[in-house]
Amino acid sequence: MIQVSNVSLAFGGRVLYKDVNLKFTKGNCYGIIGANGAGKSTFLKILTGEIEANTGEIYITPGERMSVLAQNQNAYDNETVLDTVLLGHKRLMEVQKEKDMLYAKEDFTEEDGIRAGELETEFAELGGWEAESEAKTLLQNLGISEDLFYLPMDDVDPKEKVKILLAQALFGNPDILILDEPTNNLDFKTVRWLEDFLLDFENCVIIVSHNRHFLNKVCTHICDVDYGKINMYIGNYDFWYESSQLILRQMKDQNKKAEQRAKELKEFIARFSANASKSKQATSRKRELEKLTIEDIKPSSRKYPYINFEYTQEIGKEILKVEGLSKAGMFKKLTFNIEKGQKVAFFAKNSQVLTTLFNIILGKEKQDSGNVFVGKTIKITNLPQNNNEYFEGNTNSIVDWLRQYSKDQNETYIRSWLGRMLFTGEENLKPACVLSGGERVRCMLAKMMLEQGNLLVFDEPTNHLDLESITALNKGMQNFRGNILFATHDQEIIETVANRIIDIIDEEHYNDFTGSYEEYLEYLDKINNKK
Repeated sequence: MIQVSNVSLAFGGRVLYKDVNLKFTKGNCYGIIGANGAGKSTFLKILTGEIEANTGEIYITPGERMSVLAQNQNAYDNETVLDTVLLGHKRLMEVQKEKDMLYAKEDFTEEDGIRAGELETEFAELGGWEAESEAKTLLQNLGISEDLFYLPMDDVDPKEKVKILLAQALFGNPDILILDEPTNNLDFKTVRWLEDFLLDFENCVIIVSHNRHFLNKVCTHICDVDYGKINMYIGNYDFWYESSQLILRQMKDQNKKAEQRAKELKEFIARFSANASKSKQATSRKRELEKLTIEDIKPSSRKYPYINFEYTQEIGKEILKVEGLSKAGMFKKLTFNIEKGQKVAFFAKNSQVLTTLFNIILGKEKQDSGNVFVGKTIKITNLPQNNNEYFEGNTNSIVDWLRQYSKDQNETYIRSWLGRMLFTGEENLKPACVLSGGERVRCMLAKMMLEQGNLLVFDEPTNHLDLESITALNKGMQNFRGNILFATHDQEIIETVANRIIDIIDEEHYNDFTGSYEEYLEYLDKINNKK
């Protein structure tokens, strides 16, 4: 158990949170959410002792072991892969090291023997005899092959390092497990395994994640960092989101009614307070007005952009046809035909395969063989994974940057579109070249909406976006009446948007499945069970 009592933290003049009181208990999984910069990861650092709060205290049940997902991928470069995982249980490794030192002594004394016996007992209680086997199993479950086990971490691919450090955090059944963005750079298969692991995990888990599907699957509670506080709610992310939106609507409705009532009372008092025959009523209403409390709805730190794709050109019968498309090292004889209403999720182990495919469809790259036919009524607009070409070296303000994609050149009109994407006031005058990753993506989404394409192509559109922007994009893609081709690591978008899956397994093979992502997974399970 972790007990957080009266914790406050401020940097400079900015208060991140004040008087936080929370309890994290065994058997529950807590998701920490909040706007970018709200202090989610910082709060985890307070819990782990990496950062000291200005006030308050963190109490951890004595004897409980905390395990934390390491963020520094190079911290264990001098260790082997297997030893890196084992180092996740520091006390176990300390016992092992002391044992080895004792047994290596030439003048092994009776006192050493007593100490060795104590260490052997503790080693067994900590699961030392099964430790190596457990570590290997964890690595294999996370997709790390046996030929990497005894390699130094310095020789391991960064994508594999992420999995190894995750195995380190999970190793040894910790009492408290703290994970900061654990699904980053994990493939869908590994994320599913991690979900199942955490669902079976009986101790306390605290997670910061932008992965809504993951939060929905594993969380029993949501801790919302907002208004300078951290409030805990029972339920997963969707339950919190729907509840918070409902409460906000109710508060607004109540305020609207209260404000209307206050206005009526003020008008009544102004009209009749001087009228002797009405003086009693006026006094009564004055008292009522004084008692009336109009709830002050604080502006939330949550900001949801407005994303709504529309098109003017109606879609004809021919949309997009790909015939026998080949690109060396990527795919061979890829063939598919897009029909009305289809929103297609593309999968590949290497994301560059999908970027290349989309670029060929867009006419930005040449195929080795095969053909791409785009219907006469089709207007394609896209969001590339790498948008540098649109922003690098561009010193125009973002108003002027967006103006080039708009039929209406009026500045007020352009600013209204930027406002929808959360750019206001002086922000509109920023040079395009200095925008952050998230700001660039929001500008690209505004560009797409202005272009009014009826076939949208998205290549990892959620990169750099916060939860609020991802949620808005998800809704925009769901509501779009045209066709979409997309590749994303956001499982929620795949599950709620896709009605067809094209999975490029390797250069020679691909699956083309009509149906939802869930149905596709069931289809794969059936195939694997037959083998």
